[in-house]
Amino acid sequence: MKLNLTILLLLFALITSAQKKLTVSDIYEKKLFKQETVRSLNWMNDGQYYTALEENKILRYDVTTGLSDSVIIDGKALNLKIDDYNFTPDESKILLQTDKKRIYRRSFTAEYYIFTFKGEELKKLSPNGRQSYATISPDNKNVAFVRDNNLYFVKLVNMSEHQVTKDGKKGRIINGSADWVYEEELYMTKAFFWSPNSEKLAYYRFDETEVKEYNLQYWDDGALYPRDYKYKYPKAGEKNSIVTIKVYNLKDNTTQIVDLGKETDIYIPNVQWTKDPEILAIKRLNRLQNQQDIFHYSTKFKSATNILTDKTKTYIHATYTNEWIYLDNGTHFLMSSEREGYKHFYIHRMDGQLEYKATSGAYNAEKLITLDQRSKTPVLYYSSTEGSSLNRHVYHVDYKGKGKLKLSTKPGINTIDMSKDFKYYISFNESATSPLEVSLMSTKGNKLVKVLKDNAKLKETVIEYGLTEKILFEIEAADKKLLNAYMVQPADMDSTKKYPLLIYQYSGPGKQDVKNEWQGRHFMWHQLLAQKGYIVVGIDCRGTGGKSEEFKKMTYLKMGKMEAQDHVAAAQYLGTLPFVDKERIGIWGWSYGGYVSTLALETGPDVFKAGIAVSPFLWKFYDTIFSERYLRRPQDNPEGYNEYSIIRNAGKLRSEYLLIHGTGDDNVHFQNAVTLQNELINQGKQFDSFYYPDKAHSLRGTKTQIHLYTMMTNFLLENL
Repeated sequence: MKLNLTILLLLFALITSAQKKLTVSDIYEKKLFKQETVRSLNWMNDGQYYTALEENKILRYDVTTGLSDSVIIDGKALNLKIDDYNFTPDESKILLQTDKKRIYRRSFTAEYYIFTFKGEELKKLSPNGRQSYATISPDNKNVAFVRDNNLYFVKLVNMSEHQVTKDGKKGRIINGSADWVYEEELYMTKAFFWSPNSEKLAYYRFDETEVKEYNLQYWDDGALYPRDYKYKYPKAGEKNSIVTIKVYNLKDNTTQIVDLGKETDIYIPNVQWTKDPEILAIKRLNRLQNQQDIFHYSTKFKSATNILTDKTKTYIHATYTNEWIYLDNGTHFLMSSEREGYKHFYIHRMDGQLEYKATSGAYNAEKLITLDQRSKTPVLYYSSTEGSSLNRHVYHVDYKGKGKLKLSTKPGINTIDMSKDFKYYISFNESATSPLEVSLMSTKGNKLVKVLKDNAKLKETVIEYGLTEKILFEIEAADKKLLNAYMVQPADMDSTKKYPLLIYQYSGPGKQDVKNEWQGRHFMWHQLLAQKGYIVVGIDCRGTGGKSEEFKKMTYLKMGKMEAQDHVAAAQYLGTLPFVDKERIGIWGWSYGGYVSTLALETGPDVFKAGIAVSPFLWKFYDTIFSERYLRRPQDNPEGYNEYSIIRNAGKLRSEYLLIHGTGDDNVHFQNAVTLQNELINQGKQFDSFYYPDKAHSLRGTKTQIHLYTMMTNFLLENL
């Protein structure tokens, strides 16, 4: 193991003693540590102004001063609570979203209104029921939306409503929006797309008839009888929806079906129009998720051509490599891929041939921010791990890979929001030592115009409560590879004493918890634990993100094994430090982290005294896309599903254990906790468990959060 002990001991002298004592209520009810930011940012067409949603008002800001000069929309005056908004492309109207109601993690229904600036006229988009994902056409004339599994559009000239599909039916056919597993794993909700000339609507059709149903039971806060909620949930190895892409022509009311071949056991992670309104581009991913094909479909000739194939021996993470843009020149497209060991951006000709490597090197081009196509050689703006996987810096480079320049100047996590004319951008920066700072910048000379949000009040609160600095360091994995980690120490730490230590981890494939960033709710709870005399160490084990493809995918087909090994080995090493009580080491995590914390307790029973698992899962009970991406199907890799299962290893548990789950979890079903509990009982294991009635995976709600973190705090105080 590797840890710079000298630096850690020197830091003890720099940490001041805690002043105000943190409470769970301070964090989750009073929200004293919530960061200020700029919400619902929209740049205006002329480049001189941007808008933001603040206190139910859409305010216009002048970029030359950074000050608001007018209120564009006042929600209170319109008797609306504005959740979000979008301008029509010509900015003559604005689409207002209100009364948003969540369905699952990302899906929702809402009410929409159109406000016309000329005449200041407000009209409800549709009087016929709630809508989802309302989207304005490029020509400003129509708005498409989904209702009850069918696709519609409204002509704004007379507000007439037109139904595109009629076969939508709950539990059978979905048009224009995604099924559960596409929403959860491919981050898709809206599944329809306007053509560039606004004459066509391409859309997904999901036939989930053969997908097996899962039944959630809700107790509805004391109802006389529980309520059953059934929905289609494809578990590993089971049938998925059959997905079809269709194209509807608004001019003649005809519909085409895109033919992508006879194989229907596939995924379609992305669809978009090219700059040619007659050419629709579609990505097709095979069931094993290790081959991705790009098709160009001609609506004129009603045929699809496979122009590019990306293959790998492991898996293609479609949501990580989802950047895909057809350039204005009509001759090229940009895509992202890990084909050379790191994520990078590539420029291909329309026939699929590679033309340029826009980025390259031993780092990940993590996120494409925008693409400046005003010149003959377009310029990419992107965030990158170049220099360190702990930081994200913003760069720009032309699409031939020339003229790379770093824009961000401060350490930590950086991103930007660029104006439409590329003359200004909003910079967002945070680090382990400083909360979010939002600044208006001039692109020319990369100069500061105005700091918009500095979170000065939050910084004062941090000092007031004597919160300690998050120390970033490296520790060795079980196979000696270096892992990123952080440590939070008690403010009054005495290096001659020994302290209990709690490891926090998520450990999920491609995810990264340890960064040079200001962290949220879990981290503030870790500060509370530090005030109570605990050391908290966060660790990104093998298989996590920010590093190379090889590092991330080395866990493939044997998920859980290396993750648990790394946390056991890390705990063993941390126990040798002079200020750590090796008899009082614990571990906790949520979701994938709950799975790994449980497996680490089971495989390292002599190392951990106690552990907490919130909503842990069993691979065989989880969904097709996630489980099969990393383990293939259960029938292909039965040992991968069984050997590192927390059920198979339940008999090894000897630590104090707290298992927590929500009974209304549509994602990781309560079935997972019930099955684990039953096996622990069969093995004669004593443990603590708690369930939250009707709560979903995130256990939302102020009262629930206060109860949860109070319970976890008390468990650790009593058992670690």
